[in-house]
Amino acid sequence: MGHTVHPYAHRLGILRDWKSRWFADRKQYKTYLKGDVLLREFLTKKLRGFLVAGVDIERSQKMFRIIIHTARPGMIIGRSGEGMQKLRVEIIKEMKRRKVKLPQDFKIDVVEVPAPEASAPVVAMMVAEGIEKRLPFRRVLKQTIEKVMANKSVQGAKIYLTGRLGGGDMARDEFVKRGGIPLQTLRADIDFAREKAYMTYGVIGIKVWIYKGLVFGEKKTAK
Repeated sequence: MGHTVHPYAHRLGILRDWKSRWFADRKQYKTYLKGDVLLREFLTKKLRGFLVAGVDIERSQKMFRIIIHTARPGMIIGRSGEGMQKLRVEIIKEMKRRKVKLPQDFKIDVVEVPAPEASAPVVAMMVAEGIEKRLPFRRVLKQTIEKVMANKSVQGAKIYLTGRLGGGDMARDEFVKRGGIPLQTLRADIDFAREKAYMTYGVIGIKVWIYKGLVFGEKKTAK
């Protein structure tokens, strides 16, 4: 029997890097892992409208760094860095409430996503925003996948919706697909994301796959 495997986890160490990058012993591992999970959940919820593609966390003995990948960096940074200062204060306050230790001099970096239409988390958030504005879901699917396929680096895409679409009494699913998505090919660069659209009558689930072509390693010349 086949098993459904997360496309990101399937390619860890091959095409993808870990979202949390640090090393710890047995005692610190549990604390670090809990802190990373709670911090990532808080930032994802707090920055929901800013099209955040991902949150990376790096740790060392002297350094703690949070890297936020977003399609709207100006909205997070704010005028003359006011937004960053508010975000820092809110992170410290939330981590204190959750009883998670954070160094006082931690660093926050905001990185702009170069091609938002080729990033699955950003596309999923765009679909969620359209559905939450009560736009017809078929129009949202069609317009979004056309924007995605207009990007030169994208070779295939699929957007899948499930739930009470259009406010119907019965839950159902709809999807739209363009190009190919070779999920079993490990060298295939496939970006994947899940998102939820919160409606008055329930939650609509969103899944997005974006295929950006095959990645081949550089050939090493023999000495």
